[in-house]
Amino acid sequence: MDRSTEDMQITEAPSGYLSHLGLEMTGWRADFARFELEIGPQHQNRHDNPHGGVHASMLDTAMGYAGCWTGDPEDRLMALTLSLSVQYLSRPRGTRLIAEGVRTGGGKSTFFAEATITDETGELIAKGTGVFRYRRRS
Repeated sequence: MDRSTEDMQITEAPSGYLSHLGLEMTGWRADFARFELEIGPQHQNRHDNPHGGVHASMLDTAMGYAGCWTGDPEDRLMALTLSLSVQYLSRPRGTRLIAEGVRTGGGKSTFFAEATITDETGELIAKGTGVFRYRRRS
């Protein structure tokens, strides 16, 4: 997945959970979202690798945001995860995880997405797919 120079500077303050993880939004546009995380000791499992839950959270977040772009920070579109599949492929060689999510299809109420996690060396760490349902606007 490529990173375009057209990424808008629209961001959202992270939720409590994402803030706790240290996840940072670094790109967001129609059908695309990018999040990054500096790996710290709090992310490691007992094998000194990032815990699988960190990967799953990053993939889920990148895919969810990829389907919720409106282009207007006052017009928030939200989605719920219906299903999430994660493939753990490798260990990071670097110190930063980069998740990029892409909306791949869908309709008025649901959408499909896929995402990858690499590190700054280009190592492919994990891949995921998901199905999401848009929340009703209040």
